[in-house]
Formats: sequence, structure tokens, C-alpha cells
Amino acid sequence: MINSLKTVALFGCTLTSRYRQGLCASFNAVAEEMGINMVYFNFLGKIGNKNAQYGDYEFDMLEYIDLDQFDGIIFDGEGYNVDGMAEKVIKALKKTQRPVVSISSHVDGFYNIEFEDTAGLRTLIEHFIDVHKCKNIGFMSGYLTHPDAQVRLKEFRSVMKEHGMPEDGAGVFEGDFWFHKGEEAADFFLSRPERPDAIVCANDYMAIALTTALKNRGINVPKDISVSGFDGTLEGQQHLPHITTATRERADIARKSLSLLMAISDGKTVDKIQKIYPRAIYTQSCGCAVLDYKYEAESINGIYDINRNFSYNLYDAESSLLKLNKVENIDQLRSVFVEGSVNFGSYTSFFLMVHADRDGRPPYDSDYISPTGSFRPALWIDKNEEHIKPDDILRKGQMIPDTKNDKPKFYYIMSVHCAERMFGYAVVTMENMDIFNEFYNVWLLNLAMTLETLLKNDRIKKLIGTLEDLSIRDGLTAMLNRRGFDEHSRKALRSLRKKETVCTMVIDMDGLKRINDEYGHYEGDRAIKAAANIITKCCDNGEIAGRAGGDEFYIFATDYSDEKLKRFVQRLDDYTHECNDNNSKPYNIELSYGTYLLETDNTERLEDLLKVSDSRMYEMKLAKPNRRK
Repeated sequence: MINSLKTVALFGCTLTSRYRQGLCASFNAVAEEMGINMVYFNFLGKIGNKNAQYGDYEFDMLEYIDLDQFDGIIFDGEGYNVDGMAEKVIKALKKTQRPVVSISSHVDGFYNIEFEDTAGLRTLIEHFIDVHKCKNIGFMSGYLTHPDAQVRLKEFRSVMKEHGMPEDGAGVFEGDFWFHKGEEAADFFLSRPERPDAIVCANDYMAIALTTALKNRGINVPKDISVSGFDGTLEGQQHLPHITTATRERADIARKSLSLLMAISDGKTVDKIQKIYPRAIYTQSCGCAVLDYKYEAESINGIYDINRNFSYNLYDAESSLLKLNKVENIDQLRSVFVEGSVNFGSYTSFFLMVHADRDGRPPYDSDYISPTGSFRPALWIDKNEEHIKPDDILRKGQMIPDTKNDKPKFYYIMSVHCAERMFGYAVVTMENMDIFNEFYNVWLLNLAMTLETLLKNDRIKKLIGTLEDLSIRDGLTAMLNRRGFDEHSRKALRSLRKKETVCTMVIDMDGLKRINDEYGHYEGDRAIKAAANIITKCCDNGEIAGRAGGDEFYIFATDYSDEKLKRFVQRLDDYTHECNDNNSKPYNIELSYGTYLLETDNTERLEDLLKVSDSRMYEMKLAKPNRRK
């Protein structure tokens, strides 16, 4: 475990949204008060409006989490933005023996925090009826297939009926829980036979879009038409006019969820369903508050600061992207991250943990085979030195490094992957109660692309090495071919810094033509390979050996001596006799050779040395009795 404190994991998606940033801050504040560690597993899901592919792969991370290491788990299922994503997480969470609390949607088998949205909506509608004496109230719903939209519309109709008004009031318009339907909604309500004096929207975003569209049509909110929203978003309270709404108190959610899990952990009996009631906020869009111009000026200045910081952060992101494009290894990646990671908030630690295969290789190594479920640190940044760096591999399923103290910690974990593979995951801790901003997500996406580039570059580098090796290797014997021999030998000769004794040898097989004629070229090839093996075995003193072509072999060596040459020649004869003694073929391997020792510097020509050795080899061959070609 990360320390002796109890630890709760929270699984969510798009935690950098305005609502969930505040939700994380609320959980952290309550967790610190209660002495609890929080570990957030955050998924991105859909990137932009169209790219859902990213979410198809990041859920591989679920396979590697040991859920039973936590004292409890919280599931926020409302933010998942790709079909089937929430179901994948639920399926994984149902495998644990630990208690799981769902805080935004009912899940059978979990403990559930349920919001009395109907009570909040009723309060708003009755506020319009009782306080503002509205008689003609319209309703802007979310898309009607959504469970929240169905609940809220049903309650609207129920309240209207109880007060003796038509169930659909001044009309029901199907919105989208977002900003896209404001214009259509305004035209719909303004075209009704009797214009509404109030419109209740099923969330704040639609209320913002509607008030903007009404203003564009010359309708004053709230003088001409009052408007309310729901959910209590920060955007709703920054919009002018501020939106009357009902809010889900995030601090209540956090306290009730963590208290519930701790009670279960302590063996107490608790109800499977816990209720939370929204709180109404009556403000300018219904006429219950007037503008505080000093407050609004400060708010506008704050928004200017946010926009200015956004521009600076964007410049930092662009600069870092250019630097990441030049990264050639993990050490360079670390320096770019340390230098450029200034735009997502103040962090205290960052750990990039990557898969390790059976041999401990990371996934950006092209020789990497397959994940073992273990991870190793690729980047380790611990500003306050609060964590214990593993020697190499984290224990399977652990994911969070051990710590040196028992202060409550708040960790955010996200997958690091590209479309084709999961490289690993990143862990970050922040200085304050807030989560990082959206630029952290950009960092992780670019880190994944950099690791992918490192992998592909490693593959290309090794492929080039393989192709280069093939170009200088003899296909039959795997020795250097003539080109390879020349390149290596000339390089060795040029590297001489003073006069030194060098050696060249030319070795030729005797009787290859007879073997080919009598036993076929297949046997001739086997004889050449046997000769090559004998010569290769002799080369254990830095000799460079190659097949020059046919049955001829060259050898070059620097820092040589008479003793080394005598030893080489003796071993050449010994290995040849040994080969023939163990050979069941109707022929023997016979070799002729010529050697040349010379003290020289780097001005000598390799060709001149080989000519002397070649001449001496032919002298030896011609001197043999019963010489055969």
C-alpha cells in the first residue's frame, strides 16, 4: 500500500471538465480532513467531437489495476462520452471484493448516491409560481432518451398538474444538454400562441444558450421572460445574467461517499442507497438578484486572466511539441518535460511508468515482446522526495509508488497510449486541492506520440543496421563479404596512430573444383562453409576475416606478432585435421595460405599487403604434391 492510511480510488472520465474539477477538489478537501488517500483513474474517451478511437484503447489500463489494494472505490459514470465505456469500467469494478459507490448513476450491485433532482426541479418551478406569480411556464428538456431528461420532464408535468396548469405548460422543447439548441428553442417558445413568462431548462448550459438567443431577439431576461437552469455550474454563475439554478453540492457528495466507504470498511451496516438534495440558487435570470457591478468587474478581470494564461500555456505547449519532435531517447524526454511542464498547474511529482516484458525491456524498444503486467519508471520526478523509487519493477498491480510519510496523498492516473498500443500510465500529484488543467492531457498525448516515434525510430535504426549487415555479409557463410572485409580492414588501418605490426593472410581451399565436379555444388557449398567455420574459430585475437569470393578468404589484423601468427597457423591446421577426422564425407578440407607481417602506419595500402599474402599462398599451393585445383 502507498502508506498506512486508508486509500479510496475514484474512476471517472473527463475529470478536467469544470464540474469534475470542483468535484475532485471537494473529494480532496474531505479526504484530507478524514486522513484518506485518493487515487483518481481518469479516462479521456472521445477527443473533440468526432475522435472516439482514443477511448477504444485506453481501457487496457483496467487489466493491470489491483482493485483489492483499495479500501473502497467510487464510480462517477456520468462523464463517459463513448458508447460502452462506462459499461467496461462497471464490469471491471464488479470483480473486486471492495465496496463500490456510484455517485452519478444507479448501478445494481453497487452502493449508490442518488440525487433528488425532482426535489430541486420542483423547488424552481414552484418558485416561479409562488414568488413570481408565473402562469405560463415552458420547459426545455435534454434529449428525451436520457434518463435525467425523462425524470426532470416527468417532474415538471407533475408539478404543473398539481397547480392546475396544463402538463406541458407553455410547451416542451427537446434540447441537447449543451449549447447547440438555444436558437431553435427561442424560436419555438416565441412562436407559441401565448408567450411564456418563464422557461425552466433541464440544465445550465441550455439555459445559457436560451438566454443568449432571447437577447439576440430583443427579449429581456428576466423582465420579459424569466429563465432557470439546473446543476449549478460555474459557467451559469459567470454568465450575465447569472442563471437561477439548483445545484448538486459536490462537498455533500464527497463527504457522504467517503463516510459511507469508511463505515463499510469499519464493518458498520449502511443503506445501499444514500440521498442528496439539491440546493436552489435564486439570482438574476429570475429577477431575484441585481448585478453587483464591483463583483462583476472583478469576475471579468478574472476571466481576462484566465484567457491570458491560456494563451501563455498554449505557447508553452507549442514550444514543447517542437522540442518533443527532436527527442531521441528517454533522457532527452525527461529534460524536455522538466523544462516545459509549466502549463498544467503546479505539480509535486510526476511518474511515467511503462510496461516491462519478460526481459525487462520497455515498450519503446523494438525488441520488446509483450507485457507481463509489471511496470518500470521511465520518468521519475519527485520534487519533494516523498516517494520511494523502485529499484526496477513495481509490484504487479501496485501502480502507485510507496511513500515516506503518512500525509494524505492525491494521485491522478491516466493511460499513456497510441492507437496501436498502451505504453503504460502516468501518475501526477498536484500542489493544491485542484486537479490539473486540460494541458496535462495534451502533454500525455504528446508523450505517447513521442514514445511511438522512439519505437519506430528504433525499429528503423535496427532495420538499417540489419540491411547494412546484410550488405557486408556473405550469404553462404555469414562471414564478412569482400566489401565488408575491405570496409572493416581499411577502417582499422586508418585508425593507426603510430607504427604498428599488422598482418594479412590469404587462405584458399584446395580441390574445390573436384568436389563440385564429383559431388555437386551442394557439397561444394558445404565444403566452403566448413572452411569458413574453421577460419572463424581461429579468429579470437581481433582478426578481421572475410570471404573474398569463391573459395578464397582474407584476414587482416592489427597489433599482431610472430607469436600470434604462429598460434593462428597452428590452430588453423589443428581445426582442419579435427574437421577431417570427424567428417564422413568422401573428401577432405584442405587449405593453402600465405601470410605477411609488416610494421607500418596508416599510410599503407591494404591491397599491397594482400598481394604479398596472395603470392605466398600460391607458392604454398604450388609446392604441394599431387596438387589439385
